[in-house]
Amino acid sequence: MTSEHNRPLTLRDVSEASGVSEMTVSRVLRNRGDVSAATREKVLATAKQMGYVPNKIAGALASQRVNLVAVIIPSLSNMVFPEVLSAISAVLEETELQPVVGVTDYMPEKEERVLFEMLSWRPSGVIIAGLERSDASRAMLKASGIPVVEIMDTDGIPIDAAVGISHRRAGRQMAKAILKQGYENIGFMGTKMPLDHRARKRFEGFTEELARNGVEIMDQEFYSGGSALAKGREMTKAMMERTPDLDFLYYSNDMIGAGGLLWLMEAGYDIPGRIGLAGFNGVELLQGLPRQLATMDACRRDIGKRAAQILVERLEGNGSDARVFEMTPTISFGDTLKRY
Repeated sequence: MTSEHNRPLTLRDVSEASGVSEMTVSRVLRNRGDVSAATREKVLATAKQMGYVPNKIAGALASQRVNLVAVIIPSLSNMVFPEVLSAISAVLEETELQPVVGVTDYMPEKEERVLFEMLSWRPSGVIIAGLERSDASRAMLKASGIPVVEIMDTDGIPIDAAVGISHRRAGRQMAKAILKQGYENIGFMGTKMPLDHRARKRFEGFTEELARNGVEIMDQEFYSGGSALAKGREMTKAMMERTPDLDFLYYSNDMIGAGGLLWLMEAGYDIPGRIGLAGFNGVELLQGLPRQLATMDACRRDIGKRAAQILVERLEGNGSDARVFEMTPTISFGDTLKRY
């Protein structure tokens, strides 16, 4: 704001201060037109010194779009999503696009509110976690007229494009690895999953593969809220006391798995001989544990990067006709899953 008139700075202010026309200032700030290097440098230096920020809303009146990408995720406390955001941001840094983040807390009604607010600003595109959403959210996205990239999951039909992994296939893959090593008495611990669709799909794939081999889950427990590490310890202790014959524990994520690992080590269990365990996500933070937890890479950095690339390509008119881009996760056996 100028001290003289207490008003926002305008193109005219930059024009007068730099001694060039408003049209030239506009071309420089939009990186358009034939402007000499010296003039460009002068205008940019003047605008920076004055603290001028272009009015994107005014520019958007003609295009009906602003250079923002709505990135909508279920959680910021879950370490998976900041890594996805980092990968998205790294790609968009090479463009004029800027990510703006909304958080839904896995609640469909909150997703509707976040979408309504973000789409009202007419972003250039949307990157949104998951494939399951309410009719209202789906209708808003379909009517938006902009690229929509749904991320983290490919088990379903996308509105526009989807990038992720098949969580059902991931669950089946882990079940095969566990059974191959001779484990048979298996317990499962995870989040309460009506709203965490990806965890639910992994559990479904896991139990389907076990059943196909004549094995049933011997014990299971679900949690919501609180510290995942502490919950992992608490649930593992309760389950082992309740069902002492268990020889493998499968956790829906690495954080509760890490809590379980710490409790089992303190209790003196032979890992992975007497009991094995595995999680999901490949969280780097847990590499400092006394033993490496068996896990599966969720490809989150690759997902974020590819999602942003797809969005940019579609905005430039260069996108492919493909709608689903599936990544292939890999199992890390660590120190908690036997490998013969």
